Amino acid sequence: MSERVKLGRPAGFFETFERRPGSIKKNMSYCPGCGHGVLHKLIAEAIADFGIQDKTTLISPVGCSVFAYYYFDCFGLQVPHGRSAAAATGLTRANPDSIIIGYQGDGDLAAIGFNAFIQAANRGENYCVFFVNNAIYGMTGGQMAPTSLIGQKTVTSPYGRNPLSEGYPMKVCEMVSQLEAPIYVERVALTTTPNIMRARMAVRKAIQNNIEKKGFSFVEVLSGCPVNLKMKTDDMNKFIDEKMTKIFPLGVYKDVAAEREKVVRPTPVYDRDSVVKAIYREVEEKKDGAAKAAGDSPIFDKELRVKIGGFGGQGVLSLGLVMAAMGKQSGFNVSWLPSYGPEMRGGTANCALIVNRGTIGSPIVDSNCDLLIVLNRPSLEKYLPELADNGILLYDSSTIKDIPALKPGQKAYALNGADIAEEYGNLKCANAVMLGALAAVLKKNYLSAADSAAFDQTAFDGFAECFSGKEKIVKMNSEAYKLGQDAMAKTL
Repeated sequence: MSERVKLGRPAGFFETFERRPGSIKKNMSYCPGCGHGVLHKLIAEAIADFGIQDKTTLISPVGCSVFAYYYFDCFGLQVPHGRSAAAATGLTRANPDSIIIGYQGDGDLAAIGFNAFIQAANRGENYCVFFVNNAIYGMTGGQMAPTSLIGQKTVTSPYGRNPLSEGYPMKVCEMVSQLEAPIYVERVALTTTPNIMRARMAVRKAIQNNIEKKGFSFVEVLSGCPVNLKMKTDDMNKFIDEKMTKIFPLGVYKDVAAEREKVVRPTPVYDRDSVVKAIYREVEEKKDGAAKAAGDSPIFDKELRVKIGGFGGQGVLSLGLVMAAMGKQSGFNVSWLPSYGPEMRGGTANCALIVNRGTIGSPIVDSNCDLLIVLNRPSLEKYLPELADNGILLYDSSTIKDIPALKPGQKAYALNGADIAEEYGNLKCANAVMLGALAAVLKKNYLSAADSAAFDQTAFDGFAECFSGKEKIVKMNSEAYKLGQDAMAKTL
């Protein structure tokens, strides 16, 4: 145990709180009467007394204590609203020796983040959660929370919470305690000195379980919000003790820590080679250690950035996916990033594709696009400014009758892909027709003899991978590809 500091400031706190407004940096900045400061101190004392500062990460919520990392002298992580449990799972799985503390409010945990939270509890993740229940949204203006009481007036329930329209208060302790995996569940309050001492013991119990890696611990803390409850501190504490505890009774709901063995999960793999081999097929290595990729054409000497755009239903995304499969099969590193736009047929859609022998830093293509394939006029107008100075434009002349002036060095190729697909008997094959057109352009101007010979088979293999088990669709797309390639070759 660490030595207690003078004036009661735990070593788990920073010496000064930089977020504190004004020149006095040693005082908390929470509202007077708020329970966050008390709970912060209980947690900070435990962190210091257990000597775990160097391995503890406290996950800050989106809520009243969103800036908790300004106070705790340990690692801190600020996460989006409701995502504390997901972040905690990642941290404890990646580093099983770490101590992870989740700190959440009733809106953050019991509303937007409830599914992530309850699933983490059900999995028995190795971390502890301190859940602040003040029966109201304290940060955003006093709206009704999942834990607001029946009849309680809030900004969004001015006549009082009605169970017929808003349902009943969520009893989180009761729900969590029914799960098999959690080892410790307790509800405490911060109203009186005896209650605060019980809360102190609960905090330490939960953190001790975390240290011993017994599984998931949960402590619900009834706390007040004088500002939004519009009460003086004494009245607020009376409200908690006389009304809230009737709905949310205090006590231990589950404690099986002594019966549980240490949770040991498979050791995470960190080295890059092992991860790559686990996810992807093994690739042939060059002598210099770089991944060997097919293709000796100069076009592959740098990162290729591709953007494909059109209407939803034109096969924009699947065209990008097939091209990504072609790159992967040839040994390149690839990324495919879809953007669906409106979730409806006829809405705009686009995808970004990157092919590189080396590492891909970001999957986003919003500038310096080497190849732009567009199947409708709106996509042409939107994405043409992103085309690189020496980029290639391939467009469907069935829907795009003319194009704006290009920059010097840019090249444009057109094919009536939709018309050819319709004549073939299936308009959905227009994307495969345009891929065939691209093959003709690349073979004519950019690919070596060896790469040209391999391109068609790679395309057929891409269709087979993306439409696995659908032989009819694979055959149809392969035939449409050949039609597009032959038609484009006649124009070059």
